[in-house]
Amino acid sequence: QVQLVESGGGLVQAGGSLKLSCVASGTIFVAPDLGWYRQAPGKQRELVAMIKNGRDTSYADSVKGRFTISIEKYIDTAYLQMNDLNPADSGVYYCKLQAPSQDYWGRGTQVIVSS
Repeated sequence: QVQLVESGGGLVQAGGSLKLSCVASGTIFVAPDLGWYRQAPGKQRELVAMIKNGRDTSYADSVKGRFTISIEKYIDTAYLQMNDLNPADSGVYYCKLQAPSQDYWGRGTQVIVSS
């Protein structure tokens, strides 16, 4: 059974950085399609960063130049490096692994950016 566990969230001041991790079990990262999403209170979940085929990255306009998605295949872990954070980046961050049969979500890790 595939499971994803996010970690690395927390409280940070505006301008600070956090690095989120998403560890997968029950599967092996070969050339994964994986996305990081966030959901702020009262808002819909939105895609912030995506990696396809384990190498092709894309970002939401709001995080371009500040966030970096990466994969460490040998430990089946994905990362989201977040720099120059601002309060609008606050929310619960989820990773999603796209598999041929279904998508898998983690339970999320909360990020709070104080002004």
